[in-house]
Amino acid sequence: AGHGDSPPSDAVATERGRVALLDRVLRELALRRPVLVSPSMSGRFAVPFLLARGARLAGFVPIAPAGTAEHPAQRYRQLQTPTLIVYGDGDAGLGPRALRRLRLLPRHRVAVLRGAGHACYVQRPRDFHGALLAFLRQLG
Repeated sequence: AGHGDSPPSDAVATERGRVALLDRVLRELALRRPVLVSPSMSGRFAVPFLLARGARLAGFVPIAPAGTAEHPAQRYRQLQTPTLIVYGDGDAGLGPRALRRLRLLPRHRVAVLRGAGHACYVQRPRDFHGALLAFLRQLG
C-alpha cells in the first residue's frame, strides 16, 4: 500500500484481505506452523494475521511493526503464540509504540538492539541473528 514497486491491489485494501492473502501464501507454500518475521510496514499484514490466526504460527517475530495500536489490548492478552519483540534502541517511533501493545502478549520476550535504529536487523545483523536463532532454538 504505497511501498515498494507493487501495483495497488483491492485484495489487500482491508485487514480481512491482508489476513486472507497471508493465509493463502502460507497454505500454498505448505508451511505448517511457521515462524512469522515481520519488520515495519509488514505489520499491517502480520499483526492482523497473528490476532486472527495466531494458532497457525509456531512463533512471531515483530520488528518495530506498524499497525499494533489499531487493535484492542484484550486481543493481544488472549494469544498464546510465542513472540520475540525486536527493536533498536535508537528507534524513537515504531519500536516503542509497537512495544506498548506487543508486551501484552502473554508469551513474549524482548530483544533491544543497542546502537540501532528502525532497521535494526540491517544495522546490527549479528545481534539480530543471535537473538532470532536463540528464540528459534527455544521453540524447539
